[in-house]
Parts: sequence; structure tokens; C-alpha cells
Amino acid sequence: MPGKLGRTSEQRIAILRNQASALLWYGKIETTKARAKELRSYVEKIITTAVNTYDDTIESTKVVTETTGKKEREVTVTVVKDGAKKLAARRKIMSKLYDLQEIKGFNESKSAYKERTKDVAHPLIEKLFNEIAPKYAQRNDEKNCAGGYTRILSLGNRRGDAAEQVIIELV
Repeated sequence: MPGKLGRTSEQRIAILRNQASALLWYGKIETTKARAKELRSYVEKIITTAVNTYDDTIESTKVVTETTGKKEREVTVTVVKDGAKKLAARRKIMSKLYDLQEIKGFNESKSAYKERTKDVAHPLIEKLFNEIAPKYAQRNDEKNCAGGYTRILSLGNRRGDAAEQVIIELV
């Protein structure tokens, strides 16, 4: 039975979604031990779903007419789309995470930022399917195991209320 963390169900779900999004985006976060234990199972289920479906894609060719000046020519373009399982998994994961946006670099111009992020609608979901899932799928194949994607490291007690602080990180 999942812990209640002293919150209503709406607040508890919001905390888990927020912390799971931050954990997947940054790789590690600092929180209390009780929240980390709840977050571990929540995030591992999300990563397992992504690992099982990240390579379900469909390639198709499409003939497009391209106009340059007054000339028209037909060009064959290869289109890669998500398969049915990956699309369902993507939608399920999007319902369990908040959509974080890419952060503009310190010395990056506004036009360079727009150019870099124009093709990515959901950066956290793309990062999960393009970086995190392949990494853990390869790890699962090498070690012949599944799961165990997070690690909890103890930091000691917090000064104000003596709550036990931990760092939860992706392995």
C-alpha cells in the first residue's frame, strides 16, 4: 500500500508528478526519505514503460512535390512515426509527468534558442524516449536484469524539523 505522505490524494499526486519530472529532467533531486521511497516506485514504472516501447517505430516513404522558383519536382521523403504501443506509452507517461520546457542558455540568443527547440514539442518526453530508455535497455541486456533505475543516498537530518534528507538519482 502506498504511503500517504500526510497529504490529500490530489496533493500527493501533484508532489509525485513534480518530483518525477524534476528527477527525469535533472537526473537527481534532494528530498525527504518518505517522499523518495514513494517516488522510486513511481519513476521506475514510468522508465519501465519507456524501456519496453522506445523502439516501436514505423518507417514509411512519402512523395512530396518541392517547388524552387518556377520548377517543381517530386522528392521521396522517409517519415519515421511512433508505433501504436509507443504512442500509447507516450500518452500514458505524459499523463503522469509535467511538461518541462527546455531552458534558454546563458549566452544564447533568442533566435538560437527558438531554432534549437522548434522541433521538440515535449522535451521531457523526448529525453525519456531518446536518452534514458535506450541507456537502461542496454543496461538491462548487459546485466540480464530489469528495474533498479534509481538510487537513494542518505544525507542526514534536516536542521529545522529533523526530517531525514536523501538524494534520489538515476543510476
